[in-house]
Amino acid sequence: MGESVAEDESYGLKGAALSPIEVFGQSVANVGPTATPTVVIPLVFAVAGQGTWAAYLFALTAVLLVSVNINVFARRSASPGSIYTYVATGLGPSWGIAIGWALFIAYVGCASSVTSGFTNYVNVLAKDIFGLTEDLPATALVGVLALGTIAAWAVAYRDVRLSARLMLALELFSVAFILLVVGATLAANGWHLDVAQVTLDGVTPASLRLGLVLAIFSFTGFESATTLGSEAASPLRTIPRAVWRSAIFVGLLFVVSSYAEVLGFAGNEVPLDKSDAPLQVLAVRAGTPALGILVTIGAIISLFACVLASITAGARVLFFLGRHGVLHTALGGTHQVNLTPHVAVTAASLIAFVPAALLTGTGQNLFSIYGWVGTTATLGFILAYVAVAVAAPVYLHRRGELRPWHLAAALAAVILQGIAFVGAVYPLPEAPDSYPVLAFAGLYGIGLAWVGLRYASSLPLREAIRKDIEAISHRFKDAEGRP
Repeated sequence: MGESVAEDESYGLKGAALSPIEVFGQSVANVGPTATPTVVIPLVFAVAGQGTWAAYLFALTAVLLVSVNINVFARRSASPGSIYTYVATGLGPSWGIAIGWALFIAYVGCASSVTSGFTNYVNVLAKDIFGLTEDLPATALVGVLALGTIAAWAVAYRDVRLSARLMLALELFSVAFILLVVGATLAANGWHLDVAQVTLDGVTPASLRLGLVLAIFSFTGFESATTLGSEAASPLRTIPRAVWRSAIFVGLLFVVSSYAEVLGFAGNEVPLDKSDAPLQVLAVRAGTPALGILVTIGAIISLFACVLASITAGARVLFFLGRHGVLHTALGGTHQVNLTPHVAVTAASLIAFVPAALLTGTGQNLFSIYGWVGTTATLGFILAYVAVAVAAPVYLHRRGELRPWHLAAALAAVILQGIAFVGAVYPLPEAPDSYPVLAFAGLYGIGLAWVGLRYASSLPLREAIRKDIEAISHRFKDAEGRP
């Protein structure tokens, strides 16, 4: 059997339709690289201060270690199940289902979080264009949020190739403006090293640890190309490359951007962690105010692409859970013409919309919503990353391919992600910052009880999942050149 996905193995999706650059675009868009300089870096600075760039460097290291373990599976098999099927392959279907539910919470939570970021920058643009001094009314903001979600749903529902191409084009467009502002800021400051940042002035291990938690949120979704296992051409090559290349691409952008933002805000009347449009401030301070509007437009575009990518990835995990019968089987259906998981796309879009809309409608700050819902999503991602790092050496040992460096990479990934997870939940933050942790615990616990009960109570279901996981594992064995 070759590496291309046969029609009966594509699960009704558009098999082998996506080129390497389109697969790469999915992972980059799901990270939403513009969201970090415009939204997340100020949050990291609030806890890590002059060590913001170092927090991102540590986060990049942690993510690259995770990518090593993800690619243990991505180089050997492919399906829409992503980390769900990887963990099921390494540790067994019951563990896979448990992580699949966490991964769905993560992707849909990411979509919900980013819709608030998208809405925030539409609000910023409206204020700039119309000279408003106050934010748009809550009802108008909910309307913006709804329009963004509907647009993402429509593209994801219609065509995976259109979705992938649009995501990549939008991200490249917006990143170009980020780089222009970063370059202008460094030039305006004389291209010299910032001693306070280089020496980590005032930074403590505790503050750096808390910064690492938020910095890892910036990378979440970098692995989402793995959800295109049935739709990518030559998936055993294109998906692993997309995973590690996207991590390096966005990681370097984050390290440089965080350094430039902290440098550019030195002495500013409004500190970095209090600014709702930091790159616009930097553009003005660097003497290039025209870039400010372009960055705002770029942020809106990038955040929309991230919503689209998150819905695309979350829908495929939901589709696979439905396909296996763990959730309602209707979720495992595909559109006869579009060859997309249309029911799962619709469900994922609705679930992503609700929490962001409720919080926005009650007048909560859009940045706060981004952080709260994003924290819930991040806990799901970290749990999945730890699980795949544990599953990888177990899987390799069973195949007789385990090497000492595999164990070292898995152990390091578990330790760094574990630090981030513990840092987010212990000690439990004071309200309202504790709500995202409690929300994840509740959502995960309820969902785990439901899917666990269905799995444990049905022998045919367990047998069907086991057979499909085995089929996924053996589908590409000839292409690997392994027995």
